[in-house]
Amino acid sequence: MVDILGGIVQAFQLIFAGDVTLYGIVCRTLLFSGVAVLLAALWGTPIAMVLALKHFRGKAIVKTFFNSLIGIPTVVLGLILYLVFSKSGPLGFLGLLYTPAAIILGEAILVTPILISITITAIEAVDPEVLLLAKTLGASDSQASMAVLKEALNGFLLGNIASFNRAIAELGVALLVGGNIVGLTDVLTTAISRYTQRGELDFAIALGILLLVIVFAINLLIIAARKVKIIFELWRSPQ
Repeated sequence: MVDILGGIVQAFQLIFAGDVTLYGIVCRTLLFSGVAVLLAALWGTPIAMVLALKHFRGKAIVKTFFNSLIGIPTVVLGLILYLVFSKSGPLGFLGLLYTPAAIILGEAILVTPILISITITAIEAVDPEVLLLAKTLGASDSQASMAVLKEALNGFLLGNIASFNRAIAELGVALLVGGNIVGLTDVLTTAISRYTQRGELDFAIALGILLLVIVFAINLLIIAARKVKIIFELWRSPQ
């Protein structure tokens, strides 16, 4: 009990002292997860728009497939990507294994189903008249789709934020394809695991606290943004 309390005290000392190693891991984590979500949005948003706005055979199966992938264990995805990126794997020639790029790609793949599913739900909740009105006014299919996406902006942003939370808190992908290399591919979750195994509870607790602070801060920003939006809409509405 004494060791745990001492570790907590030392953890806060490290946080407030601005330990370089500690905040280096935090910055690396934010960078990897942020780029991963950006990549997922780049290829996931068009897929979501097609699945939400187009009608084709097998659409329900494709949507079910993405919904099912939301719950994929990160360690299983990490293992699959390890086999793909390893020297004997199909993409081994790229030399991605144990690099930041491997973590970013892995996390992007991990969060893509989340982003797609939430974005689809948001787009399908938009009044169909928006799409019809845009086309009536002469908009092309892509312009009309963008008009619908604009109306579903809240849900789209929620999907991106949920994806970021998933990426920053995952362990399996980052550990298996990143290798937890100090100063290169170690992120918050993998570093917590490493320091805990070493018995360096102060660093492990400090990293855990910072991870929780980041996740809670993001959720508070979501709540604040929603309140600001509501106030702005009330202000703009006719009296």
